[in-house]
Amino acid sequence: MPVTLSIKNVPDEVAQRLRDIAAANHRSLQGELLATIVAKAAPPPGHLTLREIYQQIGATGLATPAESAGMIRADRDSR
Repeated sequence: MPVTLSIKNVPDEVAQRLRDIAAANHRSLQGELLATIVAKAAPPPGHLTLREIYQQIGATGLATPAESAGMIRADRDSR
């Protein structure tokens, strides 16, 4: 069963920016908050955030596509 959440004392300028973003995405304010804030704050277990994916890619030490292509080529040529 869905739960109703509320956010109190939101500054007017923040609320207006959220309304503007919602309108630009053709969503209600509630829909925008759910899609862009609430759902991202609590992703399903086992799913990586974009930040986590970026960190994992960064941990490989590869800086450019050419480097990864070179590694693949070297691996293939060594067989």
